[in-house]
Amino acid sequence: MADLNSLTSSAYRHALEVIASVEPRIADATRQELADQRASLKLIASENYASPAVLMTMGTWFSDKYAEGTVGHRFYAGCQNVDTVEALAAEHARELFGAEYAYVQPHSGIDANLVAFWSILAHRIESPALAEHGVRNVNDLTEADWEKLRRELGNQRLLGMSLDAGGHLTHGFRPNISGKMFHQQQYGTDPETGLLDYDALAAKAREFKPLVLVAGYSAYPRRVNFAKMREIADEVGATLMVDMAHFAGLVAGKVFTGDEDPVPHAHVVTTTTHKSLRGPRGGMVLATEEFAPSVDRGCPMVLGGPLSHVMAAKAVALAEARQPAFQTYAQQIADNAKSLAEGFLRREANLVTGGTDNHLVLLDVTSFGLTGRQAESALLDAGVVTNRNSVPADPNGAWYTSGIRLGTPALTTRGFGAAEFDRVSELIVEVLSNTTPGTTKAGGPSKASYRLADGVADRVRSASAELLEKNPLYPGLELA
Repeated sequence: MADLNSLTSSAYRHALEVIASVEPRIADATRQELADQRASLKLIASENYASPAVLMTMGTWFSDKYAEGTVGHRFYAGCQNVDTVEALAAEHARELFGAEYAYVQPHSGIDANLVAFWSILAHRIESPALAEHGVRNVNDLTEADWEKLRRELGNQRLLGMSLDAGGHLTHGFRPNISGKMFHQQQYGTDPETGLLDYDALAAKAREFKPLVLVAGYSAYPRRVNFAKMREIADEVGATLMVDMAHFAGLVAGKVFTGDEDPVPHAHVVTTTTHKSLRGPRGGMVLATEEFAPSVDRGCPMVLGGPLSHVMAAKAVALAEARQPAFQTYAQQIADNAKSLAEGFLRREANLVTGGTDNHLVLLDVTSFGLTGRQAESALLDAGVVTNRNSVPADPNGAWYTSGIRLGTPALTTRGFGAAEFDRVSELIVEVLSNTTPGTTKAGGPSKASYRLADGVADRVRSASAELLEKNPLYPGLELA
């Protein structure tokens, strides 16, 4: 391992020297970013630390290739090595998740969702059920045919989880393209418990009859029964699409199995490849064979040229996730989230749903007299990196919010365990308990400004440094 650390350090030092020969400020910013990440408690649920192997894979000459199309069917010559890369990434994805089909070209999670939405619509247009519209071969349709189909099949319905209940903006949020593509409605959670109410969801689906039922979340601290979601979708004739971007690592690591594993139950599954999966920033679509031909047209239907260097990094990350050690890591993510939640509850903090059984905790900061924006900013002053987030029926809206979202994947990668996360909860409560809202120019209460009591930020940074020193980021990697 020492030899590997030495090689990694040497590789990065030389790489930064090459960068500095052209633009030294970028090299300096890159060094500073590593220093900043090493010195902060990163609790953003959607962030992680990719391995040096994954990071290095992105910095290769695969970046120079155009490769529109699919494996063996490109619109550019000279793509045989890209074919190898994409095929390997898809193979690892299929084997890791037990999927019938994998599409690894999406550049991000939003791109993956757009590919999924348009693929479901295209599949609907091309399905035998539309024979009464005279559709036989979609490639033979005239513009008049397309206009007829747009009129008769347009305004399709999508039912997704609301933003304040924990859903993502791409699940039908009106300002997002998903809320403009579809006639959309949203489902929420039980107002008393904050938990999904499957009976209420089923009743809403029967009334609304959506073409697409979207499951998955970005800020819901509980597991989902995807078998029940599929039953609801089947009853109303909907396609079940699951966005597992946040918890893909828990699926890959076999923490979520059976009814909690979306892949055996959904028609289409989307994900990012970073977050809990610990790979490069990018997206991916898994699907049944029925939807494969439609998904395979993601480029040029939605995407531009695939990022071959990122697909290569996806292949490396997915290969890492197929190792037994990744299952241990994934279970530790969930165990650490429980420890973090229990630490908050012992200190009488208010958690949405009263706890967690996945990778994230949603802390309602109104009991501290703060908005999410104030809490996020005060914590950042103390070296604790979080993000503000809406809570159900949030009185402060999506900008100021009433909560902060905390995730365990990144610090778990650093080696944090139960004791460290209990200490983290203590430090967060110390910051929030010593933060007071500011006032506006008119003298009223502010939703943005705040005052953190003297000495608290330094005290918390010092305590955090002790935790971080015991769990170094990229141990053995030295740039000097």
